[in-house]
Amino acid sequence: GKAAGATVVGVVGGPEKAAVARELGCDVVVDRQAEDVVAAVKEATGGRGADVIYDPVGGQAYAQSAKVVAFEGRIVVVGFASGTIPSPALNHALVKNYAILGLHWGLYNTKDPQLVRHCHEQLTELAARGAVKPLVSERVPLDGAADAVQRVADGRTTGRVAVVPEKAVPQTTNTQATAKGAVA
Repeated sequence: GKAAGATVVGVVGGPEKAAVARELGCDVVVDRQAEDVVAAVKEATGGRGADVIYDPVGGQAYAQSAKVVAFEGRIVVVGFASGTIPSPALNHALVKNYAILGLHWGLYNTKDPQLVRHCHEQLTELAARGAVKPLVSERVPLDGAADAVQRVADGRTTGRVAVVPEKAVPQTTNTQATAKGAVA
């Protein structure tokens, strides 16, 4: 987004996450717990809607995305953190002329591993230059993985949770990753 020159509208859940989104460079931050997401995104885009929507949540977030995607926009579905897999109205995509794109990044390890390496190199370079700011909010030992996954599912985390060998990295919270840390 931002590294490619896009205006970034971040939709988050709660004031703590809103503060982190601002710190990481979002141009507009919408707290879905306190604001009408559809109205806020339409206002932020001058009524046009968003050209690209990254949706790791699904459920209600997807329904809101369909309402704010621009003409010829794209909704990139990357997960269902809400636990609800939406059923998109394909007639809506047709009438509004937008694309729904599924992205299963893990599948590229099998289908196109060279692309994974290339993207990893590019992301590491962007992180080293400060063009992207990966956020690892927690580093947990393997025996804490189940609890960490539950915190992610409950929406109680901000950023990524990294599961690491116990001797490698002590547990930390709310720390930005370095270019090397982004690799972990």
